Amino acid sequence: MKEEKEISESRRNFLMKFSLGLGGFAAVLAGVPIIGALVQPLIHKKKQTWRAVGKLSDFALGETKLVKFKNAESGDWAGVSANSAAWVRHDVNGKFICFSANCTHLGCPVRWEKDAELFMCPCHGGVYYQDGTVAAGPPPKSLAQYSIRVKNGNVEVKTAPIPLTKITA
Repeated sequence: MKEEKEISESRRNFLMKFSLGLGGFAAVLAGVPIIGALVQPLIHKKKQTWRAVGKLSDFALGETKLVKFKNAESGDWAGVSANSAAWVRHDVNGKFICFSANCTHLGCPVRWEKDAELFMCPCHGGVYYQDGTVAAGPPPKSLAQYSIRVKNGNVEVKTAPIPLTKITA
């Protein structure tokens, strides 16, 4: 009888340790993607590439123009989601400035209202001045800016994933 009790207790201990080990192993497996998602932004540098968006002659002085380009991190499988857009202004002093076409509130596309000289988000009423600063509505910060340059007669934008903050060179 004592021997049966010892075998039973031994079996119970084994099954308890086995189930705890199996549960721990499952927890580790479930935690790997979570830890990866937390660590990945720290070790993965965002890819940025200069993309030509037009010739210098395509941008009149004082004009704000919508340009479209392919994202830097897009794969062949991305289809239309590989495309992005930005607003490029050729200032009257000859300097270029480039704003993201996405509102800083929820990422909706903004449009340029030439007569009012304002960027407007039709979704939630966000309004930005021509320098990209918030004029009204819910946006928490100014429009994000892309780096821009003129090289060999072409206007180029330094692409990045949809920016939520200012992108610098």
